[in-house]
Parts: sequence; C-alpha cells; structure tokens
Amino acid sequence: MDKDHRDDFTFARLSDLKVPSAFRDLAGADFNLNRSQLEGNRKPRSFTEVLENPDLKFHGVQSSTLSDLYVICQLIADNKPLTIPFRTSFKAFKNAYIWNEWITFPIRYCDLPLSSQITFTVWDIAGPRSAAPVGGTTFRLFGKKWTLRRGKHRLLLWPGIEADGCVDSATPSKIPGATDEMGRLEKLVKKYERGDLPKSEWLDKITFRKMEEVHAAETQKSETLFLYIDLPRFDFPVIFSEPEYLTNPTSSSALSRPPLPLPPPTPTQPVSTSFASDNTHLWSIIDPEIARENPVEDKHRRLVRSHRSGPYDRELKPNAKDRDNIGEILNYAPSQPLSPEEKDLIWKFRFHLARDKRGLTKFLKAVTWRDPSEVKQAVEELLPQWTEIDMDDALELLGPGTVDSRVRAFAVKQLMRADDDELLLYLLQLVQALKFENAATDQRSSRSATNAISYDDSGLTDFLVSRGVQNPLLGNRLYWYLMVEVALEDKVISKMFGRVVFKFMNKILEIENGSDRRELLRRQGQLVETLAKRARELRTSKDGTGKKKERLQALLADSKNNLSSMAPLPLPLNAQIEIIGIIPEKSSVFKSAMYPLLLYFQCSDGSEYPVIFKDGDDMRQDQLVLQMFTLMDRLLRQENLDLKLTPYAVLATGPMQGMAQFVPSKTIAAIVSEFGNVQSYLKANFPDEGSVGTWGIEPGVIDTFVRSCAGYCVVTYLLGVGDRHLDNLLVAPDGHFFHVDFGYILGRDPKPFPPAVKVCKEMVDGMGGTQSSHYMRFKSFCFTAFTILRKSANLILNLVVLMVDANIPDINKHRDVQEQIQEKFRLDLTEEEAIKHFEMLLNETSYFTVMLDRIHDLTQQYWRT
Repeated sequence: MDKDHRDDFTFARLSDLKVPSAFRDLAGADFNLNRSQLEGNRKPRSFTEVLENPDLKFHGVQSSTLSDLYVICQLIADNKPLTIPFRTSFKAFKNAYIWNEWITFPIRYCDLPLSSQITFTVWDIAGPRSAAPVGGTTFRLFGKKWTLRRGKHRLLLWPGIEADGCVDSATPSKIPGATDEMGRLEKLVKKYERGDLPKSEWLDKITFRKMEEVHAAETQKSETLFLYIDLPRFDFPVIFSEPEYLTNPTSSSALSRPPLPLPPPTPTQPVSTSFASDNTHLWSIIDPEIARENPVEDKHRRLVRSHRSGPYDRELKPNAKDRDNIGEILNYAPSQPLSPEEKDLIWKFRFHLARDKRGLTKFLKAVTWRDPSEVKQAVEELLPQWTEIDMDDALELLGPGTVDSRVRAFAVKQLMRADDDELLLYLLQLVQALKFENAATDQRSSRSATNAISYDDSGLTDFLVSRGVQNPLLGNRLYWYLMVEVALEDKVISKMFGRVVFKFMNKILEIENGSDRRELLRRQGQLVETLAKRARELRTSKDGTGKKKERLQALLADSKNNLSSMAPLPLPLNAQIEIIGIIPEKSSVFKSAMYPLLLYFQCSDGSEYPVIFKDGDDMRQDQLVLQMFTLMDRLLRQENLDLKLTPYAVLATGPMQGMAQFVPSKTIAAIVSEFGNVQSYLKANFPDEGSVGTWGIEPGVIDTFVRSCAGYCVVTYLLGVGDRHLDNLLVAPDGHFFHVDFGYILGRDPKPFPPAVKVCKEMVDGMGGTQSSHYMRFKSFCFTAFTILRKSANLILNLVVLMVDANIPDINKHRDVQEQIQEKFRLDLTEEEAIKHFEMLLNETSYFTVMLDRIHDLTQQYWRT
C-alpha cells in the first residue's frame, strides 16, 4: 500500500497482503451502498379498522396500486450519528418496490468505527403531509472476525417501527437462530460464490431456476418484509484490525507493558443473509512460538552482550552521536517501548548511565529478564550503585510492568525521601500499587525455580503502614482508601487489602494512645455507615424533596441517633477538621437522581463545615480527578504560578458512596438566569465602584476569576473531562471558578462534537470579551500552565497507569489510558509548537455544543418550574 494511503487507512490491514492497485484507493474512498428492493406482502387494513379510524383510508397500503414508499438511512456508531440521514429520491413503482439506487455517505472507509451500523426505515404515506413507518432494521457493517461486509444482503424489517440504531438494537437485521427456507438457500448461494461448492454448469442452471421458483413462492406466502441491499465487493477481505494475542509471560521483561488482551468476544451479531462473499476465509491461528525471539537475533544479543560484561564496560563513555541518541531515548514517554538497537545502546553504556537519574527505567527495559546473568548484573550490581531517581520514575517502577521485587524495593526506598504532604498526593495510587505486589507474589509458585527474578516482598505495605501510623492525617486517608478496596466484590483483592488493614490497625495499637486513635477510626466508620443507611432510606422513599428534607432534619435532631451532638471526631473527608455534631436545621436534600444529603457539620472551633453525602453513586472517579487537580495545582505553585484552583475535597467511603466538600456557589446557568451575566453576579457580592477596568468589581475578585478559569481549562483538557454544560460550571461569590460532576473523562462525552477545551461564552463575557486585557491574561495563564504541566507529564502518566486496576468506570473502558492522556500533552512537539496547538484548541468554537448548552439550560429551567 502506498504511503499516502497507509497513514489514514486504519481498519483495513492491507499492508500484509498483496493488493492490486485498483484496491489501494479504498482508504480515501467514501463509503457507499446500493438500495435494491423491498420484498414481502403488505396487507391492507381491514374494513372494520378503517371504519373505526377513517384516517386509515389515506394510508398508502390501502391504495390499489403500489404506494410511494421511500427509505431513510443513517450511519451510526456507539449510539451516535456519524452522518446526517439520507433519503431516497422519489420513484414511481409499477410492479415491485425496486429502487436500484446507489447511496454514498460522506465518510471514508478508514474512518468507520468497528461498531458502525446503518439504520434503514421504510416510510409510507399516512395522510396529508404525514408519513408512517412501514418497518425498520439495523445492519452492522462489520461481521465476524471484524471483516467489512460486502455483497448482497437481506435485511429483516421490523413492522411498524423505526430502526433504533442502538448498540443492543431492538431492530436487528436478522434474528439469531431464525432461518427460513430462503435464508437457507441464500447461505448455499454464498458458499457457491465463494467457491466452497463444486460448480457444474448444466446442474447449476437447473438449480438456480428451481431456486427462483422457491423464492417466488416463499415471497408470495411470507408475511415478513425484507429489504435487500448491495454493498461494494472487493477482491480481498477488508479487516478492521488484526487481533493481538497474549504473549508468553515468561519472556516479558520486568518493565515491559502488560500483555495485550485477547480480542473481545464477538457479540451476538445481527448478521444478515447474503448472496455474495460475506463471511470470508479468516482463521485465527495462534502461533505458539510467536513470543519467542528470533534465534539469530537472540544469539547475536548474547554474543554482543557477553563481550560487554568485562571491566572495559565500566570505563566506556558514549561519543557525541551516541550521547545524542541516548538523550533522545531518555526523553521517551514511559509507555514507549525500546527497539532492539536502542536496548543494546543502553546496555552498552549502562555503567555510564548509572550516574543519570533518568536512565534507570530505560536501562531496566533493556535488560533481558529471562537471562540470569543479565538479571544478576542489573539487579545485584548496578541497581544498588544507581544514583537517586525522581518520584515519577519511582512510581513507574511500582507499576504493573515491574515484577522483580528488588526493583520495587528500590522504588520504595526512593519514596522514603518524600515528606508526608507529597506522599499524600500519591497515596491513592500507592494503595493501588499493592495489587501489583500481590500479583508478583502469586506468580512465585508458577515460575521456574531457576529464574533469576525475585518475587519476595518489596516492603511497600510496611512503608505505607509505617508512615500512616506516624502521621494521623496520612493514616486517616490511608484507612479509607483501604476500606474501599475491602468492600469490593472481588474476594481475592478484598482479602488481600483486609490483611493490610489488619496490620495497620495492629501497628496503631503499638504507639502511644494507639487505642484512642483506633477508636476514632471505628467511630468514623460507624458515622459513615449511619449516614449511608439514612441516605438510602430517603433515596428509596417515594416522598417529595420537601418531605425528604423534613424527614432528614427530624432524623438528625433525634437524640437517639447521636448525630446532632457527638464527642469530638476527625471528619473522614478531612481529618484536620474536628466535628462535634450535625446542625439539623441547616441540613437539606438536593433534588437530583440520587437525592444527596447536604449536611452542615458543627466544628469544635465554632465554625461550620458543609458536606455533600451521596449513597448509590460511585465517587471514586470524582475522587481520582480531584486528586489529579490537587497534584497539578501543587506543580503549578512550585513554579510560582497560582491559578486559584483550590479543588474541593472528595472521599469515596465505599464503592457506591462517598462525601464531598460543599462550596457555596452558583452554576453559570443559575447566574445567567438570576443576574444576567457573571459580572453582575460578582458585582452583587464584591462591589467596588472606584475600581478601574473591573466594571465596579473588586480587582482581586476578577483576578481570581481569570486565574481559576485558566487553571480549570488546562487541567480538564489534560484529563479529557466531558459533559461540560452550564450546570456543572460553578462560580463562587469571591470569583473562584470550578467544575463539578466528573462522570465522563478521558475524552468520553454524551454529546457529539465536544470541544477539547471548554470555554463558554459566559466565561469570556465575565472577563470582558475576547478583546479585553483580562482575556489576554487568561490566555497567557493557560499557555504557562500547559507548559509547566508538560514538564511533569511522566509523573501524571505514571500516576494514572497505577489506577488501571482500580475498577474506575472510564479507566476500565480505556485500557490505553496512558496513551489517551499522553496525546493531550503533545510531547512530540516543541514547547513553542505545543503552545500554538493549545491556542488553536482554545480558539475553536463548537456551535453545536453551544446549541446543546442552550437546550440543556431550557430543559433544566422547565424541570425547576
């Protein structure tokens, strides 16, 4: 395949086939099909039905001649339209419904997703300026073994309904297991055309003549409607992608990526009957030696590296060219694998690299972990003398790809240099890293005794327990992170974390006042359990929101529940806050699907701390997003850039419950409805008539608004936060702008065509418009923040990778989460090019999204009233 087409031809892996030149333009070709004909009997309405509903006499089916049917089709994937609906042109039918019309969709073959399907709905006249559906069907474009369908297909029409186009369609083009006589014959024709059946010219003529008679008879007596379509035929099968199979685990390196999963099982496909070659001769054959290296290359590696194990290597230094190549390798992202040549280069200068803190992770990737001599030299000789590494590299070594416990122990030793505040930023991921410790330990029994890799305990559990015991704030957060894992349905993981909790609680008893501290943790759990029970009762009751609020306040005020007054207790959400009760009269219930509770906690210092408590909602994803925001805020502050992010606190106290800090604020939708615009809202709270250039608002408030808008634009872009509308963009009275509701991340969005960077018109107007000096400062803050965070891309990527097994919804859907986020940083660009790229994204305006925001706002206003 020529290079110009190979780059954008993503689903047809033709580079491995001998392809005729006429087929090479498929990547750039538009997708098309031919609407052939409609077969089956349409029974008119009975005389009784027409009497009961006289309008039925205007329906086309009541006509003595063939009515003017037309078909509307649309290309859909993942429940979202890929093209606008297409309607067939007018045609006067005489003896049969035959369109014989080619339709070309404005989308290239290479852009078709694997889940692509076409909806067909046949419409008939239902009266003046009205139409009724004759039937609908949904046809999948990719069949078994991920091959593009081709040739002629017979689609079952579901009478009286439109095609739905859903992933689990209620109008499939074929019912699995249901085969009529014509369907059986058509399968035989398909085999015949493929060459699976021997050909005999004189017998074939007789057979096909007989089949035509059977087809006519079946059509005459059938009450089912079928729509026939023709898809383009190709000389070779077109495959979406080739499946990647599991590799031999014994050959994986200690820092290699985890094995790729087997292709997902093919769902129950609404495969239609076809005349032409649809199910191609594709067989999945797993080569048992695919994981083994080429013996010639393996011999070459052992010969080359055997000469590089002597004293000479210790003094070896790279020349200018090698130094440049090594520098380029050291700048690779954590997910980028090394080529054999790059591995040999790193191994050659391994002693020289031991002085470079960036070189350890690349060196470990260059080690052949099935070679005992290399493993012994790498782990026992070089690793102990390697210079101290940065935290991002230490976190990478604790990831799922590192198996050798000595390497993991080295990473734990580096973590000991972190103070408690820094460790708290990584604590959520370090708890998840315990799963990979357990996986390494479990593999010990299945590995060969002669293997040089060590599967002993790395000490990560002891390190986390020790630091949690020393610092009550860190220990409180560690306790709740562990308890969430204990509550999971996975019994193996739950049991493993249960042992860690047991060890942590016993270690607490060994310190002074340990029993008191353990009692505080027990009371926290009791408080959360009580609140969850009450929240569940209110959520499942059929009372209105007002009645739920009254019941909540009554429950809180009841002294039997010990909620309005209690002994001093650290708040689970923030152990620095000591609470002594909940204020019943200020507490309330939000009007939303899960009816979360708004609880005002009375603090021991006389202040109040409002908290939102949810039951029935998974808050672990929100917890992760807010933790990443906090980390990014700290990285920016370290570079003296304060963007006023101040993320609110979130804590998941269970797989389906949690609490979040409540920040008094208003949504932009509410601000626009009540005040007209953001400036009027800020002026009402912090007026300053003497200010210049801030529209009568205190300058500090405008500055906070501009900075926080810039901060959240960058951090939400990097994490791919979706579903951004005016009801989850909030502004506090002091100008702090922030986002809530992180149910969609990593580029997922329920709305089509979302902008990469969310900057709504109301935000820009709050800064004075695109020509104002404040908007220029906003863009400058965005560029600076993006540049600073790009320098810490490896840290952010490694933290996210540690969450791959955390059962967080969007991360489970995207196993290539590291690549998803890495793409946002554009590490392939220079700093200047990256800034220009971000500016282009910032200037993009999705008018479709603006329209959806308006529709959403009107819908919310309707429900509020």
